[in-house]
Amino acid sequence: MFEVLVFMFENYFAHHAIPDFDVIGQELSAAGFEKADIDGAFDWYDEMKCRLTQSDIKYSHQNSGMRVFSENELKKINTESIGFLLFLQQANVINDMERDLIMDRAMALKQQEITVQEMRWISMIALWDEGREKDYLFVEDAFFNPRSLTVH
Repeated sequence: MFEVLVFMFENYFAHHAIPDFDVIGQELSAAGFEKADIDGAFDWYDEMKCRLTQSDIKYSHQNSGMRVFSENELKKINTESIGFLLFLQQANVINDMERDLIMDRAMALKQQEITVQEMRWISMIALWDEGREKDYLFVEDAFFNPRSLTVH
């Protein structure tokens, strides 16, 4: 399912070309992806879109709270991935709600372990979908050049 999401991002979302999901489904199937993975990716994306539109949900604190990761999250998401996510938050690229959205979408993937590369992709998809290309460029730089970040 993760590979389907990456394919969708690279071929549709990143170019702001989002055809109907029926059309995308046919193209994904023709590209060799399994129907269960395609349906899972669509559900994953729909859930992310739904959570992004619930922007009126506010946390009682303003970046002053501490996030405690659950045992299940720590089993599935490796420390490098959590470190990357916390780096984005400390750099003010994402806020608390976006951090939790990215964690939720990572936990929703079927993989037993989430690598830092997968966490970077999830972050890019979430930021791009919010129309935050500037922030996306920061994450893209971190994704393709993790040792030497540049300011855009």
